[in-house]
Amino acid sequence: MGYRFFVVRVAARHGVAGYVKNLRDGRVEVYAIATPEQHRALRAELARGPSMASVAEVGEQDAEVEPGYERGFAIEHDW
Repeated sequence: MGYRFFVVRVAARHGVAGYVKNLRDGRVEVYAIATPEQHRALRAELARGPSMASVAEVGEQDAEVEPGYERGFAIEHDW
C-alpha cells in the first residue's frame, strides 16, 4: 500500500537518514539514523502509517551506524 514511499516522505520531513525495505516475510524494515526527538516523531508516524495501510506492530532495536546511509534516505531491496 505504498508504505515504503510513505516512510521516505516521513523520514525526509523529519531529517532522518537511513533506509526502508520490504522483507521476504512481508514485514518492512526501517533503519533510521536520527536524534531522539527525530526518532520519536518518526516512530509515531510509522505506527500510524499511510491512510490505506494497517500497521500491526512497530518494534525497534539498537543498531550500529552504517556510514553509507548517513546522508539521506533510500528504498533498499532484500533480494
